[in-house]
Amino acid sequence: MIINRANLSNLYVGFNAAFQRGLGQAAPMWERIATRVTSTTKTEEYGWIGKIPNMREWIGDRQVQNLSNSGYSVTNKDFELTIGVDRNDIEDDTLGIYSPLFEEMGRSSGANYDQLSWALLKAGFATPCYDKQYFFDTDHPVLDENGKVISVANTDGGAGTPWFLVDNSRALKPLLLQVRKNIQLVRKDREDDDNVFERKQFLYGVDGRHNVGFGFWQFAWGSKQTLNAANYAIARAGLSGMKGDYGRPLGLMPKLLIVPPALESAGRKLLNSENAAGGETNEWKGTAELLVVPWLA
Repeated sequence: MIINRANLSNLYVGFNAAFQRGLGQAAPMWERIATRVTSTTKTEEYGWIGKIPNMREWIGDRQVQNLSNSGYSVTNKDFELTIGVDRNDIEDDTLGIYSPLFEEMGRSSGANYDQLSWALLKAGFATPCYDKQYFFDTDHPVLDENGKVISVANTDGGAGTPWFLVDNSRALKPLLLQVRKNIQLVRKDREDDDNVFERKQFLYGVDGRHNVGFGFWQFAWGSKQTLNAANYAIARAGLSGMKGDYGRPLGLMPKLLIVPPALESAGRKLLNSENAAGGETNEWKGTAELLVVPWLA
């Protein structure tokens, strides 16, 4: 192949097509657990996240709800992936080896949101959220009916493989995916570029700016107990019984049981079997959707 601007442009079109194929095959799962938020600056403040608005009977003047009291923020991070194509491979027209590489580059780029989101969920047992407690904790501060601070749990502890029960039907899901710059493929393929002149490498790379953070802890229950009927019942009762400040029921209903591959069998037995372990009718059949997440392995 003769190296000139036209041929290099055609080459980029082919590489980009392979990249887009891979990007389309990524099959994102993060959308089930995270709400995408468009970012417009380096760090986004989520002071409002400490309050779930509550409608009240209008007696006297309106009461303006203060939505700026948590001081929770998420700072964007930079991510990149770069591939170098040797000039000799272009001149010798041996580019078939690069097509699957660019396709895999697309898959990897598309999976980055998943990797970050599910890693954060798994780390929720030891990572603080907006109220300065771990996201999955036993002592989240909440005001009771009389305005007194009490401790509320969204975990029952344990030391085994973690699993999660969530209500992901709300406008704000348990996690936030904050995107400042969409992932895109760029190139440095001019013959006078330093990378070509000094190392005879044409460079193609993707980059993006984004990060993940926590939403409302009330919308998720995390457990490291054995995944069985008894502990599932505890999780369902805990999640559906969640209340906001001043004793307001949140009306949550568990929708999604999230497990790593190691707990797929236990999850299927719990949600799909007609009968329970003792032969009696399985009362939990169909009470949630099972989502097996390889990123939790």
